[in-house]
Amino acid sequence: MTETLVLGGGCFWCTEAVYVQVRGVLDVESGYSNGHALNPTYEQVCTGTTGHNEVVKLQYDPAQVSTRELLEIFFVIHDPTTLNRQGHDVGTQYRSGIYFTSPEQEQVAQALIAELNAAQAFGQPIVTEVLPLANYSAAEDYHQDFFERNPHQGYCLAVAAPKVAKFRKTFARLVRA
Repeated sequence: MTETLVLGGGCFWCTEAVYVQVRGVLDVESGYSNGHALNPTYEQVCTGTTGHNEVVKLQYDPAQVSTRELLEIFFVIHDPTTLNRQGHDVGTQYRSGIYFTSPEQEQVAQALIAELNAAQAFGQPIVTEVLPLANYSAAEDYHQDFFERNPHQGYCLAVAAPKVAKFRKTFARLVRA
């Protein structure tokens, strides 16, 4: 039995680069979700007018990796305290978001956010939106496996590679063998 969870943590290239390395994650697809346009293009999403977020859709085996573990990774590899921004990427399409497909996933997300806020883990409140998954569509083919295919591209070296390294160091027990 697999589950689906969709996460928006800034540019999907970076988020995908991490989750393809997580034990128990069976598939990672870059896409767009929670906007109002049907099947938007990357160019449309980049305008900020479709309401979509750049996301990764995770298919995972909860017997190998829990929803909580996936979300713990999520909160380590991006800044959940900046509204509509991750580093130099600015716009609503880069907002922090957890898009759940079950009530249990929502409960885990809300509980973890409450714990992190109570511990003042980030020094500022978490602004991550937690919503049911809506209006998802896959990104264009050239966005899929982007980091794997372009590891020496400037953005990948400057932004994605450090996130991958941080994941591998912080969550060594969850790195795919």
